[in-house]
Amino acid sequence: MRRLAAALDTGAASLYVYFRSTEQLYAALLDELIGEVALPSLGAELPWRDRLATVMTSYVKVLFEFPSVARLSVFTRPSGPNSLRLLEELLSLLDEGGVESGAAAWGVDLLVQYATSTAAEHSTRNEQPGTIDDDSDVSRAIATVSADTHPHLSKLRDVLVAGEAQERFRWGLEVILSGIADRRIARVPRSYLSMVKRPSG
Repeated sequence: MRRLAAALDTGAASLYVYFRSTEQLYAALLDELIGEVALPSLGAELPWRDRLATVMTSYVKVLFEFPSVARLSVFTRPSGPNSLRLLEELLSLLDEGGVESGAAAWGVDLLVQYATSTAAEHSTRNEQPGTIDDDSDVSRAIATVSADTHPHLSKLRDVLVAGEAQERFRWGLEVILSGIADRRIARVPRSYLSMVKRPSG
């Protein structure tokens, strides 16, 4: 807060005229960044899943450019106009895909959490070089396990560390979307479904 106040040539206490707390300030900062997320039009020719993946990939890239904000985003819930615009776009795409309303309402939270944690994890690795060595340590540990004591780790050792970050992210999105869209498992309790507003007329 003091650094921000100095940059604005004012006192830290003066900032609280606009923000009730540092958490609210962080939320406003995050919302500003979310305004940079690319939101494709709903009339685009690409399938809805591809457009949703484009939105989520853009969200990760925006956070990835600001490691400190990416980490803050894990426990900061912005509620500004850009955040609402992002949620509206995601819900619109899920609706276009035929996802049941309740599953879409709860599922959009999973999508944002997944993208947020991905951005925070990878931005931390880039900002703190030591974490790369930690990854190498994990890879080396997996590579040396015995098939007698760790049969599953031994069998899957190469696959566990395979794949580019973007490829793994897209795979994760597909898994989440498949679950959200599966009416057999993505059922929201009926008491909540009754809260969904019906079209008038």
